[in-house]
Amino acid sequence: MSSPPERRDTSEHAVARATDGHLGTNHPHDHSAAAASLNRSAFAATWHCLTGCAIGEVLGLVIATALGWGNAASIAIAIVLAFFFGYSLTLRPLVTGGVPLRKAARIALAADTVSIMVMEIVDNGFVLLVPGAMAAGLGDSLFWWSLAVSLFIAFWAAFPVNRALIARGRGHAVVHAYH
Repeated sequence: MSSPPERRDTSEHAVARATDGHLGTNHPHDHSAAAASLNRSAFAATWHCLTGCAIGEVLGLVIATALGWGNAASIAIAIVLAFFFGYSLTLRPLVTGGVPLRKAARIALAADTVSIMVMEIVDNGFVLLVPGAMAAGLGDSLFWWSLAVSLFIAFWAAFPVNRALIARGRGHAVVHAYH
């Protein structure tokens, strides 16, 4: 009689074992430690993504506002720069760690695209919904308030996405294999 085929363990325990290395020793706290490890990994990945998005968003909106561009151009440059800085923050340590640029670029695209996309949709959607936010100048508190709140909301929208990706061995879980 043949044994059933092996199934890949994508549970929180498997992720925790892969990320912490100390689980799987039958401690009574294994389940909560696994969830905590997964949450820590997802939080770090989301924070990393937020950093790139925030740099791009702020720089893009500052440039567009300073040049007097309209809403569509403001959003476009902010999104392009958010993706650029988000990918750059993943690429740099990979390349300096010896990963060839082409491979590092593929890893960064796989790790960050979904998270950045979620953040950008939520972030820009919120700013568009705040009356007067897109017309506010750089010296206007509404400009900075709406941007800060939009990034906060975007973080919490992307967190469960990153958590789900990491739990399945995708997203930033792929990047961590190169650390």
